[in-house]
Order: sequence, then C-alpha cells, then structure tokens
Amino acid sequence: MMNSLGFDKPPAATRVVVAMSGGVDSAVTAALLVEQGYDVVGMTLQLYDHGLALMKKGACCAGQDIYDARRVADRLGIPHYVLDYESRFRESVIDEFADSYVNGETPIPCVRCNQTVKFRDLLDTARSLGAEALATGHYVRRVVGPRGAELHRAADPRRDQSYFLFATTAEQLDFLRFPLGDLPDKAATRALAQRYGLAVADKPDSQDICFVPDGDYARIVEKLRPGAAEPGEIVHVDGRVLGRHGGVIRYTIGQRRGVGIVDPQAPGEPLYVVRLEPGQRRVVVGPKAALARQSVHLREVNWLGDAPLPAAGVACQVKLRSAQPLADATLHPAEGGVEVVLDAPQYGIAAGQACVFYQGDRVLGGGFIQRAEQALAA
Repeated sequence: MMNSLGFDKPPAATRVVVAMSGGVDSAVTAALLVEQGYDVVGMTLQLYDHGLALMKKGACCAGQDIYDARRVADRLGIPHYVLDYESRFRESVIDEFADSYVNGETPIPCVRCNQTVKFRDLLDTARSLGAEALATGHYVRRVVGPRGAELHRAADPRRDQSYFLFATTAEQLDFLRFPLGDLPDKAATRALAQRYGLAVADKPDSQDICFVPDGDYARIVEKLRPGAAEPGEIVHVDGRVLGRHGGVIRYTIGQRRGVGIVDPQAPGEPLYVVRLEPGQRRVVVGPKAALARQSVHLREVNWLGDAPLPAAGVACQVKLRSAQPLADATLHPAEGGVEVVLDAPQYGIAAGQACVFYQGDRVLGGGFIQRAEQALAA
C-alpha cells in the first residue's frame, strides 16, 4: 500500500526533509507531514548576512525567519538544522542578479535560487541524510503521469508558483513533494496553522526579493557593481534625445511610471521604456505600440514534455511575466534554445524574465528570455 507521498512503506519509515523558510507555508507543510506520521527533518538555509536581514521582518530566509522556523520545529518535535549557504547563494544568485541588471536585463533571482541552491544543493543534502523526499511549501502540484512525475499549476490560481519553478528538472520532480498544491486558498493554509498551534499562523507573506530588504534593486546593484548607475541619455525610438537618466539599472522594459519625461511632440501620450542599451548608457522610450513583440527567443530551456519538442512545433500557452495572463503561442526548436511565436503581439517582454509553457494545468517547461523581435507583419 503506497503512503500519501507515493512510497511503498509506512510513513514512519519514510524520511522527509522539509525546507523551512520561517513562513506559514513551509511550517504547515512540516506540520501536515508530522501529523501523517512521517520521519520529518526541518532544514532552513542561511542565505545572506543576518545583520542586513534583521533590518526588515518578513524577508525570506532572514535572521527572524530562521528563529521562527526553529520555533515551529520545536512545536512539532522535529529536528531542525540551519545550513550556511551564503557563499553558494552569493555565487549562484546575487552575483548573477547584479550582472544581469548591468547588462540591461530584468532578472528573476527566485527562479535561479530554486534552480540551484534549493533544488540542487539542498536536494543533495537531503539525499545525504537518507531522505526519500524533499518537501516545500510551494503552491504547485506534482502529478504522476504515464511517463513519471509532472509539474502542474496549483489548485488556487491566485497562489500558483509554477512560473518560478519552470526550471525544475524531471529528476528533481521525482524527489520533490508539494503538499500545499491542492489546498483551495491561502486562508486554508492559515486555518491549518491555527489548528496546529503554529506561532507563524498570522505572519505576513514576504513581498520583496529576500536580499533586497527595501525593494531598491538599483541600490543593491550599484553597491555590488560600482559604476553601474552612470548617467546617460533618454532617447525616443525616432532618435530624438528627450532627457537624461541616473543609470540604466533603474529601468526595465515596459516601464511607464518613473520615466519622468514628456515627449514635446506628443505631450499627452505616455512614454514606455522600449529598449535598454547599457553599452551606450542609453534608455530608449516610445509609445506602447513600440513595445509590441511576437517572436521570443529563449535560452537555458528546461523541457518537461513527454517527448522531445518536435520540429513542427507545439501549440500551448505561455506566461511571459509572473503577473501576466497566459498567451497562446507555438513553440519551435531553435539553435541554442526555443523560439516562441505568439498568436498575438505582447507588450513589455524583457530579457532575463522567464517564459513558461503550459498545456492546461500542466507545465511543459520554460526558459529565460534572451531577446524578443518586433511583431510580425500582417
């Protein structure tokens, strides 16, 4: 008889490592597994300097969160370990984040953190402890299909985190478990936390990138890469110089607020950031129509389909930013990655962001946006 995690043994004989961030989601994940009788071990990652972390409550994996995770583990009666991953996190996530911004991209460090520090390094550590699985508090579903474990969107579309987990490999999915993916909403998670008597039941969700406590990305990048915020020109797509800026790293593709200039030839028309040219320290702006793109080239593609991507292409839906709705598209294999041809032009597509593939609720994988081309001629 298979247990609830899919292993042919009693829960008490099944060791599960739970990644405990100090928040309510991972706390409830641990509590659910303890209640079901599993041999649970809690692990929390120390990812960056506690002195910086303690300046802001609620940031993931910060000093307060490590304390909260330990309190939960004590409440549940499970062992809890803190792993010092600061150097790994700096090399795999923070340094790349800074370099990506300097190169005019808009990175997603949470994806890279899941891809490397959490689902590579922590997963290896869990295996070394004799664990059968690594469980996390992510809102996604792991579904066993005819060809093995599949990644699916969470039952609650408002909480779904599959966009940030597209780089999870098939081998990692075999080892991972996501107990919260079937819950109807976040209120159900908090209700469980109350029932288990967890002190973090009402703890607010983290909103910012964990190592940017005040949300000022440019300040962090400038600190890590001195000189990255050199001023330059703001140029209209037609070549006219409209003003000056205080650093390309302060802008992202599709940005409207904070551009701070007006086109004298069309004073009532909003301007959007259309292109960043960090080599020339230039921010190119224009009307929304200038943002239209219909062909997107991806690098570092992770494919989770049952068969290799066929040359004829695959119709699916894609998500180009975490908060954007799905868009119909066709995927084609391309040199060095995948080309995504959108059925209709999309706006604000930024290099460094992710493009994630879906068929229904199933995640077929995704990749990082390398470049986007102008909308195809009608």
